[in-house]
Amino acid sequence: MAHPAMPAAVAGVTAANEGFGTPGYRAYVLGALLVVYIFNFIDRTIVNILTEPIKLSFGLEDWQMGLLGGPAFAVLYTFLGIPIARLAERYNRVLIIAAAVAVWSLFTALCGFAASFLALFLFRVGVSIGEAGCTPPAQSLIADYFVPARRATAVSVYALGVPLGGMLASIFGGQLAGLDGAAFGAWIGSIGLGGLFGDLDWSQVEGWRVAFVVVGLPGVILSLIVWRSVREPPRGYTDPAALQGLERASFTDALRVLIKKPAYRHVVIGATIASFVGYGIGQFTTSFLIRSHSLTIAQASLLFGIILGVMAGLGVFSSGWLADRLSKRYPRALSWLPAVGMGLSVPLYVFGFMAESLWWAMPPLMIAAMIHYFYLGPMYAVSGGVVDSRMRATAVAITLFVVNLLGYGLGPLVIGILSTALKSLFLVQAEAGLTLEMCKTLAGMAQADPARLAACASADADGLRWSIVIFAFGYGWAALHYLLAGRTLLSDMVAYQEVKPA
Repeated sequence: MAHPAMPAAVAGVTAANEGFGTPGYRAYVLGALLVVYIFNFIDRTIVNILTEPIKLSFGLEDWQMGLLGGPAFAVLYTFLGIPIARLAERYNRVLIIAAAVAVWSLFTALCGFAASFLALFLFRVGVSIGEAGCTPPAQSLIADYFVPARRATAVSVYALGVPLGGMLASIFGGQLAGLDGAAFGAWIGSIGLGGLFGDLDWSQVEGWRVAFVVVGLPGVILSLIVWRSVREPPRGYTDPAALQGLERASFTDALRVLIKKPAYRHVVIGATIASFVGYGIGQFTTSFLIRSHSLTIAQASLLFGIILGVMAGLGVFSSGWLADRLSKRYPRALSWLPAVGMGLSVPLYVFGFMAESLWWAMPPLMIAAMIHYFYLGPMYAVSGGVVDSRMRATAVAITLFVVNLLGYGLGPLVIGILSTALKSLFLVQAEAGLTLEMCKTLAGMAQADPARLAACASADADGLRWSIVIFAFGYGWAALHYLLAGRTLLSDMVAYQEVKPA
């Protein structure tokens, strides 16, 4: 069972000036939650990296991969988030997180054993069930460990799980998918684990299946570490004294409070649009590099993971770090900082994705990947900051409900549909007069006409390129809503009300 909570004051440190626990232990807890969120995003996004081999294995189109990347994950993930958050308002948050990690990790490993598109779809649904139990209780824990003056930075450290998880999924997923089964089986034997798999014929195992299993199983060990080492803090530990000890709020109470906060409404709308764009583009970025720049999956995933992932990580962390420091002089930094980042990312993304040379494409894409993520830390900070501890996990869950149902649920699917439609349009315009079905047939032929194969590949690349460019303009729309949130941000945030009462 989890460790009991420590006393309300530890070594003379109180909620009024520091937060729960010693500085070293707070750093450990934040680090543990970051690792959890990294695993969360590795298991969530690895399907994006494996799009091309899965598509080839099952004979799929982009819209079907969009279905795997979006609705298969987002629907139950979204609808379970709120009831799990309500449990987190009443029960041990650490235990909820540990159980969630174990569930999603096991289902990720099962994805490697899927014998059909339907089976893979259902296993992805299982991953979503586990991952629904991660962020709402984690955000509630962070709010009790860190005082408001340091919370945006802490939340941004936690939010680093998004780009770091995506980066590691790219690196390991792409490299594993690039291996043939025989090579991986030989490596398993070389480290003495071959006996665990009996007489399995590794030459028949595709690399993408190995990737799911390898990234999924370590999460089970992580769940045990979290369960045994992270303490459950007193609920509301860093709240102002006037708010501590109040009766728990109902879901209706939380919803009523949030609806009356214009800053919260605009942040949720802006974050939803940004999520719609980001998840859509992220689903197919590795595919874009493969199709438009003729990279292998190992090369594309490494480039996407290391270069774009590191820049995105810098953007996530710096957004919270800058917001905490700029807010002392510019209290509305949580509003305009994300707006500036997302607004400037639009022309950079358009130039980067339209560039014919990879060397011209990467610099603007790297900068855009960093600054468009300026929205993520402030999204969590505002969501948890406009309410008190009685409804904080619920507020974050409601935010994630809207953002993930509409953003994550629809983004990959819509861009996949758009890519397939544009591919069909480009094929019609091609001199060869090809169709989607004809391209599938040609791909399976041993001696197909090279000119027609090239026309199919060109249409596939161009359809995806223009879909991504169209999507990128959505960041400008999202930026507008973050700017609008600034008009009432100060009056809507609980901590600011305590410092400067109306």
